Amino acid sequence: MKFGKQIIPLPLFRALQPAYHFLLAHTAAAWYGFPSRKMTVIGVTGTNGKSTVVELLYAVFRGAGKNAAFVSSIRFKINDSEEKNMLKMTMPGRFALQKFLHNAKRAGCKYAVIEVTSEGIKQFRHCGIKFAAAVLTNVTPEHTESHGGFEKYRASKAKLFYRSPIHILNGEDAENINYFSKIPSARRVVYSKKNLPQNFNPKLIGDFNLENIAAAHATAVAFGISDEIIWHALEKFEDVPGRLEFIQREPFAVIVDYAHTPDALRKVYETLRNGACRLICIFGSAGGGRDKWKRPEMGKIATEYCDEIILTNEDPYDENPLTIIKDIESGFSQIQNSKPETLNEPQTKNYKLRTILDRREAIREALKSARVGDTIIITGKGCEPWMMMANGKKIPWDDRAIAREEIAKIELGE
Repeated sequence: MKFGKQIIPLPLFRALQPAYHFLLAHTAAAWYGFPSRKMTVIGVTGTNGKSTVVELLYAVFRGAGKNAAFVSSIRFKINDSEEKNMLKMTMPGRFALQKFLHNAKRAGCKYAVIEVTSEGIKQFRHCGIKFAAAVLTNVTPEHTESHGGFEKYRASKAKLFYRSPIHILNGEDAENINYFSKIPSARRVVYSKKNLPQNFNPKLIGDFNLENIAAAHATAVAFGISDEIIWHALEKFEDVPGRLEFIQREPFAVIVDYAHTPDALRKVYETLRNGACRLICIFGSAGGGRDKWKRPEMGKIATEYCDEIILTNEDPYDENPLTIIKDIESGFSQIQNSKPETLNEPQTKNYKLRTILDRREAIREALKSARVGDTIIITGKGCEPWMMMANGKKIPWDDRAIAREEIAKIELGE
């Protein structure tokens, strides 16, 4: 990297990066007048479920008549004003984030909910923000190569809790609750889906969404919202874009979900397996050399639940798409070559496997092969607006729009 006429050695550049990011974050906060000091800012972190919890909390605060804003991987909202997140980045840069909080404050927002990522924390994007509370959804392996291992990944998320007086922790996440409970706090709340009212009837499906609902409830209670208002808002909450979003329900279901980690994929498949005549699964894995370990794991999970598997492109970046597919397929052979030690261990299903790199064509072929009562589940991208290709090329994309377009073509006989 050049600085004037001098060249900064790469090791020195890397050593200076944290200080640069830290300084930039506080400069951005000062530039916009430290807007978070005049609002209640809640940070939501975890591996899966962050966007859903953010949206649920926003719905509760709005249901309580409060001005509220949120930032997520899906969209930005200030009261009823909405802008789609086109950044391919969950947590915006420091100046963009502080500008958002400044605009939210000017709009009279009392609450702001921010989806906080480990990558964002690593780059100090959370600095300069006064957090009133930190909410943890769960922690499973993700970005381990970027962080240098699972422990460093989890430690990165923990930094948000050192900056927040109120900690909202998931009692269902047994492997991590002890770790996060050791972090000093002024108040600690542990939530569980087991504590939800028996007569509660949410529109969101899946046990994992019950955990997300419990997180939103516990957080709202911590800030003085009444149970009556909370449950009313949560019960009428319908869906989150690109998160188990139904594109159609009859004659067969077509669903789009963001699941891109083994844990999330398993939970989605478990939810949809109940009642499905056949489960037709379309998925791939991101390239760019990131988290290669999860590719065979996702392959193994697919063999347990799917009747038909179509492997396809996701976001290959500069990586050979066929190499990514082969990594996923290695998980198929691993489970086929293993013998369950007990009857309780997952058995490999008889499944049909196809590879169709063109993601649109993969969706179309799944639609053509579906029968009445089947479920097609398209995972990995949710409502992301881009597909990331080689040489920095971005292709406009939306799994939901593509599925609707292909359904319409088939209905017209094209």
